[in-house]
Amino acid sequence: MIEVVVLAGGQGTRLSALVRDLPKPMADIAGKPFLWWLLTRLHQQRVGHVILATGYKSQAIQDYFGEAFNGISISYSVEGEPLGTGGAIKLALAQAREPHVIVLNGDTYADADLREMMHPFEAPGVDLAVAIAHSDEVARYGAISIHEASRIMTGFHEKEGSTGGYVNAGIYCLRRDLFCRYPIPDAFSFERDFLPKYLSLLKPVAVKAVRGFVDIGTPADYALAQRLIPVLAASPAPARSSVERVGRTRP
Repeated sequence: MIEVVVLAGGQGTRLSALVRDLPKPMADIAGKPFLWWLLTRLHQQRVGHVILATGYKSQAIQDYFGEAFNGISISYSVEGEPLGTGGAIKLALAQAREPHVIVLNGDTYADADLREMMHPFEAPGVDLAVAIAHSDEVARYGAISIHEASRIMTGFHEKEGSTGGYVNAGIYCLRRDLFCRYPIPDAFSFERDFLPKYLSLLKPVAVKAVRGFVDIGTPADYALAQRLIPVLAASPAPARSSVERVGRTRP
């Protein structure tokens, strides 16, 4: 069974004028909450269990989706206070059932092959896989470097420069017990605190598993998502890697 944690605790401060009194994952996209589109895609990829890591106005999400969606069992991991992405993942993993868990951002529609994300774990000693994609917007997302032969991530670069390169697409597959091996607090950022600090020990495998990528982080992105997400959702779910450029994807 494929098990997924969706980070759905965002407040959507930059979208406050457009998404009032709702958590960001509940923002309306073509008549449905953003999270509806995301869970529909997970259903198409035969995900069996989703843990929604919620925080701000969690009840709005629970009232809408309940305990199941299109055959997907739904559990809720609710933050009493903001824990950061790492803290939210750590808290949610307490409800995980599978040895390996996919983690997705609840404000990004990244059309990825989830089974491809799990493929590296067929080799011994793998703790973490990170979805990557090529982007012309490295200045926005920040670039990563990888060892081409081994596909191991070797470094992160600040959000500067304008040339294209590989970026972290915000999708991870990790061992359920990953955080038990490191001295970490309850609240921390997975991307800014955990990954850079433990990169040399983690040796995460970079996976080119992303076909399309749309986020709703800004009003401009939100407007674009109204058109792009229904188009991506109407296409067949990814099967093995089919890599496109990340950013303002135009199918």
